[in-house]
Amino acid sequence: MTAKPRIIGLDIGDARIGVAISDPLRITAAGLDTIIRKNTYADVAAVVEMARRHGAVQIVVGLPKNMDGSIGEQAQKVQSFARKLARSSGLPIVYEDERLTTISAIRTLTLQGVKTGHNKELVDRQSAAIILQKFLDQSEPPSTA
Repeated sequence: MTAKPRIIGLDIGDARIGVAISDPLRITAAGLDTIIRKNTYADVAAVVEMARRHGAVQIVVGLPKNMDGSIGEQAQKVQSFARKLARSSGLPIVYEDERLTTISAIRTLTLQGVKTGHNKELVDRQSAAIILQKFLDQSEPPSTA
């Protein structure tokens, strides 16, 4: 198998941005970092720097749709940020439905014995990894060789 450039996954919130990265073969996603939000300009610059440092060629952004699938205020904020990120980075942006990822992240971490109450940054990274993993699982079906 040949290594491919990596993909970055984001869980964008008002206070923090969880960041995940794919492995070089794009099979698994892992939490990478959490960006504490300052302002849009600094936040975009931080994501772009991280993407460049890791050789990412694409960014997957979690889109927080309402439970009925509609786009609400938070999803519009995320889309606005993603448009600025696309312009600044020059990388393609793909949206992935992120409904219930935070709950899934908390469950996963709790099963691993991690206390999540005061570790929101870890929850955000785990959420970003779940968003990216969902995208990776849909993008390339496993080979049947």
